Order: sequence, then C-alpha cells, then structure tokens
Amino acid sequence: MPAPTKTTRMDAADRRELVLDAATRAFARGGYAGTSTDAVAKEAGVSQPYVVRMFGTKSELFRLVFQRAIDGIMRAFDRVLDESPSEPDVWPALGRAYADLVTDRDLLLVMMHGFTASTTPEIGTQARDGMSAIYTQIRERTGCTPDEARDFIAHGMLLNCLLAIQAVEHSSDESPLAELADCAFGPKLAQFVKTSG
Repeated sequence: MPAPTKTTRMDAADRRELVLDAATRAFARGGYAGTSTDAVAKEAGVSQPYVVRMFGTKSELFRLVFQRAIDGIMRAFDRVLDESPSEPDVWPALGRAYADLVTDRDLLLVMMHGFTASTTPEIGTQARDGMSAIYTQIRERTGCTPDEARDFIAHGMLLNCLLAIQAVEHSSDESPLAELADCAFGPKLAQFVKTSG
C-alpha cells in the first residue's frame, strides 16, 4: 500500500498573492471595464465568491493591483536612488530600472489601464496620487528641476505607449516607428525585441 501523500495547504497570504497575480494578468488583458471578478476567479482557479470575499468589489481589487504596479516602480527607483541619488549617471540608471520593469507586459498594461480608467473617481484619485508620488520621489531624491522630472516622466510615458501599441513587434527596420522606438529605447531596444518575440 503506497504511503499517503502529504498535501500542503497554502496560507492566506499566499492565496491572496496568487489571486492578485491572477488579477494582474486578467486586468492587463481586459482592462478595468472589461474584466469581471468572475474572469479573475477563473484566472486564479478559485470561485468568484471567494474573490469577492477576499477583496470586496472589482474596483477595490483593481486598485490593489494598480497600487502594486505603482509601488513596484517606486521601489525600483528607490533602489537606484539609494545607490547614486545625485550622480550624473542617475538618469540613465533610473531609465534602465524603468525599462526593466515595463518588459513585464502585465505591469505595463495595468498602469495604462489605471490611467485610462481615471474617470472612475477612486481610480482617478489613485492615478493622480501615484503620478504625484513618483514625481515627488524624483524631484526630492535627485534634486532635479521640474523640467528634468517632467522630461524623465514624459519619456517613460512614451515607452509605455510604444510598448502598449506593440511598436517594437510591428515595425520594420526602415519604418518611422522603428526609428522612434530605437530613439526612445536606445540600447534597451534589443531586450524588448527579445522579450516580445
């Protein structure tokens, strides 16, 4: 007679993370308006009532996923700024940290969906607060001017847009879009081609 197999139960924190990861994938695909708690439950392999019991409304769940993305950006920037907050190479280092993050298409699309869902009041407030926090972090930790912070954030938003429209995957070597992508991503372009292919 075979020995009984020991099953390990996932603790509540692990289950929560599993559902948040699934919600990130589901919201990245369908956006806020196009994703139901049922779709999240199916993605996570749990019941829809379980998702609602754990997170409440779809809005609350989306805002948790959106906040995880914002927090991830700020943590990545903090790591760079802890090493060289006012060195001349801080801008390329911050840019590389951001470019590394947005190779995660789910994180990228959750950010984009969070910005476009800002007509929902609580999501709009969160998007504005998140952008303000990132701007403040950059301004205070680098000592840069408002124009420098704006240019850095604007460049990041250009990367977001190019990745969201799949510019890297859908541009030929001679197209204006390829030239723009090459200019925007610089040496990181090869990494994006590899991860999107």
